Amino acid sequence: MKNIRFYLLMFIVCWNFTSYAQQNINKLDVFQDSLNKIAQKVYSAQSDSIKLAENGKFVKTLVEALKQPNSFAYNFDSLKTVSVIKPSDQVFRVLSWYVQLENGNYRYYGTIQMNTKGALKLYPLIDQTENIADPNQITNNQKWFGARYYEIIPVTTSGRLPYYVLLGWKGNTTETTKKVVEILSFDKDQVNFGMPVFDGKDLKGKNRVIFEYQKQNAMVLNTDKNAGLIVFDHLAPFEPEMVGKFQFYGSDGSTDAFKIIGGRLKLQENVVLKNDAKESDALYSDPAKNVKPIRKF
Repeated sequence: MKNIRFYLLMFIVCWNFTSYAQQNINKLDVFQDSLNKIAQKVYSAQSDSIKLAENGKFVKTLVEALKQPNSFAYNFDSLKTVSVIKPSDQVFRVLSWYVQLENGNYRYYGTIQMNTKGALKLYPLIDQTENIADPNQITNNQKWFGARYYEIIPVTTSGRLPYYVLLGWKGNTTETTKKVVEILSFDKDQVNFGMPVFDGKDLKGKNRVIFEYQKQNAMVLNTDKNAGLIVFDHLAPFEPEMVGKFQFYGSDGSTDAFKIIGGRLKLQENVVLKNDAKESDALYSDPAKNVKPIRKF
C-alpha cells in the first residue's frame, strides 16, 4: 500500500512539473509569435523613425519573453531575424540582430542572457560603432562594436578564465560588408569585448580581427570542425592600385585560418582543406588558379 501511495505521489509531482513546463513553453510560443509580427513591421517600415519605434517594441517584448521561467532553454527557432547562439559550456547565450537604415547603413542590437536558476540576468549590447574611433580598442557591452553573431567557440587555458571567439556578420555601408572575429570574456560582472590573443603577420596587438570587402562579393568565415580551424577567405584588392579601398576587395581564391594553440589564435596561411571525395568533385574548379576576385560591379 505504501508503494502504491509513493508511486501515486511521484506521478502527481511529475505530472504537475510537466504541466507547468508546458505552460511556460506555450507562453513563449505566444511571445515568439508576437516577436515575429513586430519583426515583420520593422522590415516593412518605410522610414527609419517607424523602424526604430517598432524595434523598440521588439526589444521590450523580447525582454518580457526572457523573463519567463526556463526561457534560457527556449531556442526561438522560428524567429529568423534574431541569431541565438550559445557555447558548449551553456554558461550564457548571445542574441543579436540588426536594423538596416534608409541610407544603407546598419544598426545592431543584442543581449547576453546568463544561464541562471533564479532571476533573469541580461547584459544589453549597445551598438556604439559610430562612436568607436579606434575599432581595435577593448570595449564592453555598453560600448559594443555591433555585429550579428552566428558562431561561438569557447577557449580554455590553464590558470585563466575562459574566453569565447565570436564570428559575426557586420553589414556596413552601401559599398562594403564586414565580418569580425570578436573576443568575448567575463570578469566578475564585467563583460569585455576584445583581447590580444592573435598571433601572426600584422596581428601583433590586435584585439579583434575585422574583414572588409565589396558588398556584392561574399566571404567565408566559419569553423571547420574536422580540421580544428577557423577558416576564412583571403581578401585582396582587384588591382594593386586599389590597396586600402575595401569597396574593391574580394577573395583571391586562397584560404587562411586560425588554429587555437595554447589558448591563442595562430594564423595559418594558405591552408588546404580536405573533404571526403564526392561524385561532384569532377565539376570542381580549383580557385587557386584564379588569382583575382570575380568582379561583380
